[in-house]
Amino acid sequence: MGVMRSKAFLIFLIVVVLFSAAFAGNNAEEEEKTVELVMNYYKDSCPQAEDIIKEQVKLLYKRHKNTAFSWLRNIFHDCAVESCDASLLLDSTRRMMSEKEMDRSFGLRNFRYLDTIKEALERECPGVVSCADILVLSARDGIVQVGGPHIPLKTGRRDGRKSRAEMLEQYLPDHNESMTVVLDRFKAIGIDTKGVVALLGAHSVGRTHCVKLVHRLYPEVDPNLNPDHVPHMLKKCYDPIPDPKSVQYVRNDRGTPMIFDNNYYRNILDSKGLLIVDHQLATDKRTRPFVVKMAKNQDYFFKEFSRALTILSENNPLTGTKGEIRRQCSVVNKLH
Repeated sequence: MGVMRSKAFLIFLIVVVLFSAAFAGNNAEEEEKTVELVMNYYKDSCPQAEDIIKEQVKLLYKRHKNTAFSWLRNIFHDCAVESCDASLLLDSTRRMMSEKEMDRSFGLRNFRYLDTIKEALERECPGVVSCADILVLSARDGIVQVGGPHIPLKTGRRDGRKSRAEMLEQYLPDHNESMTVVLDRFKAIGIDTKGVVALLGAHSVGRTHCVKLVHRLYPEVDPNLNPDHVPHMLKKCYDPIPDPKSVQYVRNDRGTPMIFDNNYYRNILDSKGLLIVDHQLATDKRTRPFVVKMAKNQDYFFKEFSRALTILSENNPLTGTKGEIRRQCSVVNKLH
């Protein structure tokens, strides 16, 4: 009986140990789920990370001014689609279509300059800084280069392993969709109406391809367009069926095209918005009051833009042990 009791006790101990280990494992898993983004995440693992990104953004902007607009657009196209995880940067493979090649990504460019930033970081701290954080911080620093506010943004994102090409239309509103659709899409990720108005202020800089504009010019000019603005648009968009690969663009803001400011709101109140969404922003009763306020007060615009961009940048990131730190931003690690 003594031997049997010893065996029974031993079995009991084993069960207790296994249960404790399983419970600890579950706790660890729960802790993993609650890992949050933090300010200066790389302060120990790569102290120079944010300075390197900022310096690279400055250098690239000096050589190629349009990079700033690309970085600003990247954060919307990546973070608004389910997760802020650099899925946008993945190239197509035999099994997976790239988000970059979808219609909703039309006009996105300059991805090679993100590779330049990544290479600089890899030289300093190999395998440490995620492409998702590079995408977010390059947008932050690009905004400063064109005169916008400095927005303190958290880091600690990891990179996803899959493209979300098939989901783009589900998450990204098109430039011709109703204001209700636009507001609903942003509301789903926690951005309210004034935040949407502020984010669309990104149209203060950059340019729009004629492919997106010709329906407002041909066969008849949209009566909602300011007639003083139409001749310039027709001059730039002289072809009713423009070649998507041709250099046919209209500057979003002819007054201060390279400066991130509140001139966009004055333009759209004057019916000089290029896109349908710009016109709707100025006329819809839900958004117009904020447009008027931002047109009058640039500090208010910057404050609301900073708030909304922060929410966007923190949309469902991969953290902890989820995802990976890509060695090359366009390819998942297992393909190296």
